[in-house]
Amino acid sequence: MSSDPDRDQTDITRRRFVTGSLAAGAALAAPAAAEAADRRRPKRGAKGRDKAVMRTASSHSADVIIVGAGLAGLTAARSLVAAGKSVIVLEANNRVGGRVWNHDLGNGEVSERGGTFVGPTQDYLSALASQLGVATFNTYNTGDDVYVADGDRITYPASSPLGNAPPDPTTLAEVTADIELLDQLSTTVPVDSPWTASQAATYDGQTLETWVEQHSVTPRFRELVAAATRPIFGAEPRELSMLFVLFYIAASGDENNTGTFERNFDTANGAQQSRFVGGSQTIPLKMAAALGNMVVLSTPVRRIAQSGKGVTVTSDKLTVKGQQVIVALPPTLAGRIEYDPILPFQRDQLTQRYGQGTLTKVAAVYPTPFWRDQGLTGQALATAGPVSATFDDSPPSGSPGVLFGFVGGDYARQYNAMSATDRQSAVLNQFAGFFGSQALNATSYFDTSWSGEQWTRGCPVGIPTMGTLLAYGPWIRQPIGRIHWAGTETSTYWNGYMDGAVRSGDRAASEVLAAL
Repeated sequence: MSSDPDRDQTDITRRRFVTGSLAAGAALAAPAAAEAADRRRPKRGAKGRDKAVMRTASSHSADVIIVGAGLAGLTAARSLVAAGKSVIVLEANNRVGGRVWNHDLGNGEVSERGGTFVGPTQDYLSALASQLGVATFNTYNTGDDVYVADGDRITYPASSPLGNAPPDPTTLAEVTADIELLDQLSTTVPVDSPWTASQAATYDGQTLETWVEQHSVTPRFRELVAAATRPIFGAEPRELSMLFVLFYIAASGDENNTGTFERNFDTANGAQQSRFVGGSQTIPLKMAAALGNMVVLSTPVRRIAQSGKGVTVTSDKLTVKGQQVIVALPPTLAGRIEYDPILPFQRDQLTQRYGQGTLTKVAAVYPTPFWRDQGLTGQALATAGPVSATFDDSPPSGSPGVLFGFVGGDYARQYNAMSATDRQSAVLNQFAGFFGSQALNATSYFDTSWSGEQWTRGCPVGIPTMGTLLAYGPWIRQPIGRIHWAGTETSTYWNGYMDGAVRSGDRAASEVLAAL
């Protein structure tokens, strides 16, 4: 991974929040000084917010302690503060956003290292962005997409009736039939309890790979399925429970719109339809700015103890007491915290079986988006790697030109074993195969190995092993005493996406308010 670009956005984030974080740390270490500062501070804003700042700054306590300053944790904090509750958010990273992270391109432009898109039925994320004044713009989707399989390169209109699926004559019949069947089967899986589906045991006892083998005749179709799962899940078909896949499809909608594979996979009218002006991290940055010194960075939580009187959360910097705690982390990271008393074995067994997907996001920067001049969208799909899918990630101005790609599953494991020079060369050569030799002339290149990030350990979503949803699924968001769970993995709709994270934070806040 390129090291200097990684620090660019981190530096920006630290500059924006170092004052708030240091103020919180100093106030928690020196209550008298904080109280004096608070007396001098002009009273403004809602009473609930003033109360929250004073309490967290002066008494080492808050009504609610939130672990994680991603979209889920910050959404919960925002809702609780609006309800007049005191909150403190403890974040292990030196930035906010979790799996949402901007990369500074210079001259006020950004690209995204993590979550990027928003689409139809992702209403929670859209509403939050609108409330914060973060505008959207359409993902570039004018012209033709590119598909490369077995050395064959074809282009096809982005407005194809198949959406982003390639109209490959060797796989067309299977693509049409199997997508229709997957959509149909997913309607039998309840999004709030997939483990109760009538065929849950059958589905959770097989992988997507075995199902595809039973419903296909061409190797090329099976390769195409893997090309889809690597960017969507960061996994190979053999790593995916069929029950989880059907749930994921069912979750690609909302309370009024049935989830479909097409809505999940497509750009137009799909999950990749739009992007955020200023980059997706602008949303958590604005939320954290409003929360001010209630957000404390570089503070990994190590232990959560609860009793009849309340909770005590111990981190590397501070110990905070409260009434309720929200753990807004992926299951595998939540499982690394020490709990006293220990959690029920079912919850622990769940987190042991819910590892993160293996995904690396790569990006090349050019003076202009040259592929547009060729009548290409910048979107490509490939059955061989390292990159399985690409998108045009250029800013709204169109300059510079940015191509990003997803490297997932087996290809991510292979890619991260290579030297930095070989990784860049492999990606740029593949981009050249998609879009021509100009792709070799990148002015800069950066990648983000989410599996290598200490406080993430993978992306885009937690993936339960076969049998896990059936045996332990109900524990994914079941409160345990004063502990509540948030994070996109706990969401019923748009699980694994930014909208799911926002939904989960809203739900966890409602649970806590009912408990206080």
